[in-house]
Amino acid sequence: MAFKFESLQVWQKALDLTDEINSLTKNSFPKDELFILTAQIKRAADSVVLNIAEGCTGQTNAVYKNFLSYSIRSAIEVVACLFIAKRRNIITEDDFRKLYDEYQSLTKMITSLRNAL
Repeated sequence: MAFKFESLQVWQKALDLTDEINSLTKNSFPKDELFILTAQIKRAADSVVLNIAEGCTGQTNAVYKNFLSYSIRSAIEVVACLFIAKRRNIITEDDFRKLYDEYQSLTKMITSLRNAL
């Protein structure tokens, strides 16, 4: 692996989840949400992955912690978007619960990594 972040389990999990969000939006979200909720949740999910990668590459621990904090906030943004999608009957309760639980687990992983620095 060429970059340090590639070996991080937390980055790999975030990458898997952004793929799940992308699939969910393609299969469940209506066209009228394309430039609203769809774009927002995809940007937030991608941001989790990108901030983990950017922070761990050649940064001080203090800077890395900041990037991990941004990543956590983006994960929370994904969860908030999931609540909106559920309320608008765009996603099922099962889809909501699965992704909610996965993002809860991911934020704990990111928090643990941040606290270990």
